Amino acid sequence: MIPQATSFILALATLLESTLASDNGLALTPQMGWNTWNTFACNINEDTILGAAKALKELKLDEYGYHYVVMDDCWSLHQRNATGYLQYDPVKFPKGIKHLADEIHALGLGFGMYSSAGRYTCGRYPGSLNFEEKDADLFAEWEVDYLKYDNCHNEGQSGTPLISYNRYEVMSRALNKTGRPILYSMCNWGEDSPWDWAPTIANSWRMSGDIVNVFDRYDDRCPCDDYICRLPGHHCSIMNIINKAAPLGQKAHTGAWNDLDMLEIGNDNLDYEEQKLHFSIWAMVKSPLIMGHDIMHTSKQTLEILTNKDIIDLSQGNWGVAYRSYKKEHSQLWLQDAKDKSGNIVVALINNGNKDDDFTINFEDIFLDEWDRRKVGYKVMDLWTKEDLGVVKHKLKVKVKRHGIFVGKLAFAGDPSLKPKVKKYHAEPDEL
Repeated sequence: MIPQATSFILALATLLESTLASDNGLALTPQMGWNTWNTFACNINEDTILGAAKALKELKLDEYGYHYVVMDDCWSLHQRNATGYLQYDPVKFPKGIKHLADEIHALGLGFGMYSSAGRYTCGRYPGSLNFEEKDADLFAEWEVDYLKYDNCHNEGQSGTPLISYNRYEVMSRALNKTGRPILYSMCNWGEDSPWDWAPTIANSWRMSGDIVNVFDRYDDRCPCDDYICRLPGHHCSIMNIINKAAPLGQKAHTGAWNDLDMLEIGNDNLDYEEQKLHFSIWAMVKSPLIMGHDIMHTSKQTLEILTNKDIIDLSQGNWGVAYRSYKKEHSQLWLQDAKDKSGNIVVALINNGNKDDDFTINFEDIFLDEWDRRKVGYKVMDLWTKEDLGVVKHKLKVKVKRHGIFVGKLAFAGDPSLKPKVKKYHAEPDEL
C-alpha cells in the first residue's frame, strides 16, 4: 500500500507533467489559416488542398498571418491496417499525406489535419479514441503541424469536466511525446466547460456548437443561448456564438484561446456589414482566425475584409482579450485594452437591430472603473473606414448600419503630463 504522502507526491508530479506538456510554445497569438470543411466537407483530395494552399500564397494571405492549411474529416479509409494504424485514402491522396505535407511546407505554410476523440470521426471514419499514441506518432511521421481534434462518437465519455479532460489529455500527452511541435486545437463544442480545463492541455478549444453562415436566428439544432450548455449542437448563428463567448474572454491567454469556430467570411448568406462584424469580434476576443470559404475563388470584398491590418492587429498584436460592457435590446458595447502602457482602448459598438441607427457611447461605459480616464479627451480612428474622427470628450457618437459594427481606436489626446494612469487589476497569465 502506498503511503498517503507518497500518493500525494505522485499525483502532484502527474499533474505537473500534464500541465507542462501543454506548454508547447505554439499559438502565442491565435492561430490563423484555412480549413477545408465549410466549403468542401468530405469532397476533398490532394488537388483541392494543394490548390487552396497555392491560392493562399498567391493572394499573399500568409503575409497577413494566415499560415495553416488544415485538412478536415474524410481523408482516411474506413478501417485501420493490420497493425492498428490509420490509412489515408489512396484515391483521394495518390501520393500520400507526407507528400501533401511536404508540398505545403515548400510553400512556407503549416499543414494541419483532423481526427476525433471518439470511436469514429463525425464522418464515421476511424477516430483516435484508444489509439492516441499510434495516431500521434503517425501524424508526426507525416510532419503534421496542427491537429483539429473533434468530439463525435465519444462513447459516453463526457458529462463532467474531469471525464472530458481525461479523454482529451491523452492526445495532448501523445502529441508532446512525439517531440514534434503540433498545435493542438480541441473541438469539443464547449461541452463540459473546456475553458476551465483545456488551457492546461491544448492551444485552443471550441466554446460552442458548430457555426452556420446566418447572422442571428434561433435553431433547434443549436438549442442553447448561453455558454452553459448540455447540448451544444450545430447551426449556431454568429450572434448566438458571440453572446456565448462574451463572459469567457477571462479564460483565454497566451498559447490558450477560446475558439468561436471557423470564419464564414466569403460564404453565401452574410452581407458585407455582417461579415465585418463577424471578423471584428472574432479578432477582438482572440479566437483563431481560420478561413472557411472557397479560397480559390476569393472575391475582392472578401479579401478586403480578411486583410484589414488594423483588425488583424487586434488578434495578433499587443492587445488584451475583448470584453462586453453592455448588452441592450439592439446593441452591444465591446472593449479591448492595449497591453502596453499607452492607455489606448478599442471601442466596438454592434448594431444587431434591423435598421441603421445612431448611437451615443458614454465614457462611463468605456472606462468602467477608471473615473480619471473619463475626464480627458481621446483621438478616435475608425478601423474600418480609416477615418480620423477627431478628439472626443465625455461621449462618442457613431452611426452604425443594420447588422453592422463600429470599431474605433481611442488614444489619449492632450498634455502627456496630465495623462491618467491605467489601473491594473490583475496580472496577465503569461506574466505569472
